[in-house]
Amino acid sequence: MKKIYQFSMLLLVGAFALTACEEDRDSNPVLTQPTTFELNEPAISGAAIDLQKSQSVALSWSQPRPYNDFDTPVVPTYKVEISPTNSFSKAYDPNAEDNTGADYFIMDESYSSGKDVVLNTETIDRWLVMLNGWKDASAVPSILDLAIRVKAAIVDAGFKEYNAIYSNVVSLKAVPYYIELKPAAPIIWYMVGSCIGSASWSNDANGVGNGLVPMFLVPNEQYDATTGGGMTSFTGYFPEEGQFKFVLTPGDWGSQLNFTNVKNPGSFLGDYDGDNHNIGILEKGYYTINLDTKSNEITIDKYDGDVKVYPQLCVAGTFNEWNDSDMSPVFTLDGCENHIWKFEVKGGDKLKVKVPGSWDTNWGYKSGLAGEADGDGNLVIPEGNYLFLFNDITGDYMLMEK
Repeated sequence: MKKIYQFSMLLLVGAFALTACEEDRDSNPVLTQPTTFELNEPAISGAAIDLQKSQSVALSWSQPRPYNDFDTPVVPTYKVEISPTNSFSKAYDPNAEDNTGADYFIMDESYSSGKDVVLNTETIDRWLVMLNGWKDASAVPSILDLAIRVKAAIVDAGFKEYNAIYSNVVSLKAVPYYIELKPAAPIIWYMVGSCIGSASWSNDANGVGNGLVPMFLVPNEQYDATTGGGMTSFTGYFPEEGQFKFVLTPGDWGSQLNFTNVKNPGSFLGDYDGDNHNIGILEKGYYTINLDTKSNEITIDKYDGDVKVYPQLCVAGTFNEWNDSDMSPVFTLDGCENHIWKFEVKGGDKLKVKVPGSWDTNWGYKSGLAGEADGDGNLVIPEGNYLFLFNDITGDYMLMEK
């Protein structure tokens, strides 16, 4: 979005510069300033939403009339604000030393339109715990009236806001719960499609590592402690005419990302299947996908590194006396080339990934990812039971708790 805002502001400045001449003064374009816009009532309005048992709240709003009368209007950025007092006088700042008097919070995500906006209920509850200073479950009320509004503003290349306006306020009853304020888990989106994993378009609640393949965490990425937002990535092979999209919750099609979220489609991608906007591969090959879960923006680029195809990889560790145990390939659909492998592990296991029958090629702990390293570079699995996913192109791995 940064480039879009910058380009739009340059259009604005350039247009004024070109029409500044004395003889053109009467024909200068006029910057228009809308005063408000319409936030629609949520579909669940009137009923209390249980923030612990539900996954998300859907919002939508109308676009305000253009901020100018040029042929290419400036595109506003939207942010959602929520108050349990309907005051909106002081925003809570998690980085401030003193939040006395704060009575609302601003959700971190930014949007370029009011279509298909989904708010994570756990994130809303975390903000409520911080804002209200709840120390334990006994301090949490049984129900809250939440006031919700949306701010629209022009954002320049330096992320400075101009000409902010606000929507109407809508009310929502919510059942909050107590969350211990430890860092939020990173947000993970899952790829699903005709060329993903071992089952075409299979969005099953228990399908992670089969028809659903997670985006991988990025080594040493700093994920937002409140929301879990940050950069995720995936590198792999995609066949020609392969199609896919992203879902947030396994088994649920409600929250999706698709071609409309891709910011650099290029000539090798297509918008497939009408209203579904599947991401289509026009040119087979290796690609790196980066998905920023703070903004839900996706970039897809060709991967130019050397790639080796392994017919089999193994895991050796303390659980099998450092012998070879075969990993299972994840991408097994026709036309796919596999570079993701899976294996079930448990807390305390030490392991490395290797080629069968040799230690000449092996991978262990990778700095900035899950687990710890021992003195030999083995990955030490943290407490719990996990599906271990490994990418043989990048050497990255994921631990998906079972």
